[in-house]
Amino acid sequence: MSVHPLAGQPAPREMLVNIPRLVTAYFAHTPNVLDPSQAVSFGTSGHRGSSLKASFNEAHILAVTQAVCDYRTAQGHAGPLFLGMDTHALSEPAFVTALEVLAANDVPVRYQAGLTATPTPVISHAVLLWNRDHPDHKADGIVITPSHNPPEDGGFKYNPPHGGPAGSEETAAIQKMANAYLEADNKGVRRFSYAKAKGAPSSAAYDFITPYVADLASVVDLDCVRDLKIKLGADPLGGSALTFWEPIAERYGLDLELVNNTLDPSFAFMPVDRDGVIRMDCSSPYAMAGLLAHKDAYAVAFGNDPDADRHGIVTPGGLMNPNDYLAVCVWYLFQYRPRWPKTAKVGKTIVTSMLLDRVAAKLGRDVAEVPVGFKWFVDGLLSGRYGFACEESAGASLLKKDGSVWTTDKDGIVMNLLAAEMTAITGKNPQQLYDDLTREFGRPVYTRVSAPANLEQKQAFKKLTPEMITTETLAGERIESVITHAPENGASIGGLKVSAPSGWFAARPSGTEDIYKIYVESMVGESHARLLAHEAQALVDTAFKAAGV
Repeated sequence: MSVHPLAGQPAPREMLVNIPRLVTAYFAHTPNVLDPSQAVSFGTSGHRGSSLKASFNEAHILAVTQAVCDYRTAQGHAGPLFLGMDTHALSEPAFVTALEVLAANDVPVRYQAGLTATPTPVISHAVLLWNRDHPDHKADGIVITPSHNPPEDGGFKYNPPHGGPAGSEETAAIQKMANAYLEADNKGVRRFSYAKAKGAPSSAAYDFITPYVADLASVVDLDCVRDLKIKLGADPLGGSALTFWEPIAERYGLDLELVNNTLDPSFAFMPVDRDGVIRMDCSSPYAMAGLLAHKDAYAVAFGNDPDADRHGIVTPGGLMNPNDYLAVCVWYLFQYRPRWPKTAKVGKTIVTSMLLDRVAAKLGRDVAEVPVGFKWFVDGLLSGRYGFACEESAGASLLKKDGSVWTTDKDGIVMNLLAAEMTAITGKNPQQLYDDLTREFGRPVYTRVSAPANLEQKQAFKKLTPEMITTETLAGERIESVITHAPENGASIGGLKVSAPSGWFAARPSGTEDIYKIYVESMVGESHARLLAHEAQALVDTAFKAAGV
């Protein structure tokens, strides 16, 4: 993909979303229930859309919140529902709508005092903390966020009592009920006025900040960071972590500077991303250009996306590739967490770097490879079966120091603080530690490309089998494995992955475009990576023919 001329530069005024128009559209536009693009659709991270496209409007939130109420009643969840939101412009209107429905259904709701934003991992932490002490009155949560998506987007995701992203069966049930309400013009949806909802006995303000900040000492070592006066920089990219960094710094005595404390729902302060879109992606060097301009001022600096479930690590060497940092985390955590179970595995998605496998093998740890989506790590984190769980898109979580569960959703705040801990403990920043790893294990070249695919071909990915790959070699090496289901749990990966000793590719269809995505990694170099990508497309075309398309 070519780089947009404005990438990394301030967004021109004409690129900014019209916030009054966006919010007006939330209330004024009614979705067309016959148009699939305007229905409630739960992907790997909940329902997302834009009010301007009639895909995220008041009608959607009324329907999906009532569906969550119906679902939790059927499941017998009698504890509180922890309700959070990020800083996107559509999040607060959707929060109000959700609260109106939850209160009318007599759901005990807890929301952040002052109606400030609440990070996704903080909701997960709150759910788990409650359920640990109240096993007979299970809590769950809702986070209103489209993650790092552009300013005009909105999102809604449900976290059941396990604290992590809802699984496929749960989201399918909620989606079906929500669309039934939409088709009936939301007849049957119970709703109070906002004033009545906020004043309802079941609704209460809650301090999410204090318990989360206090418990951080159980998962990361911040005393060493304080004692060595490690200089840190934090940029929440205008997101929900904004109100957390100062309490964290104050409680643990950290030398931490908030590089950017701007809160603006148009995100006018954000540099333009690679493709010319404003996107709060803390793994993109273009979106992180503001923090990168200050990289030499800190031993380590970091950013988060708006709901703070992703991390971006900056050293004087620049922004780390997410895969690179994850490999360092594996190397560090499984040596510096002596109380973790000796059998605890490294959890990774199928498109995460094979460098993690090499590091884990050296440390004598097994790797649990699952499909894309953090929901696949929930059970393993709850049970302590996974010490560390991660995905290539800068999302991860880990166990507490004692081996018990911290969160079952991605935690970008903890992942950032872990970078500070390892810098203090080892005397090297994460980039330097990564460079050491590559001298021992090789330096990966990781890339993602796209290839055209019509609807029939995209659907054909569900029919692919390993036997459809008949060649024995990939980029000059003998193929070691061809999979369409994840090795850890046998779940479909939604595509195909082919691996050889020095590289691999995975192909999966896009959910929104007429393309399929090819993930490629080489442990040899750039030319080998290009060869892998070229052969990947040819092998997928061959598989399509074998599938009859």
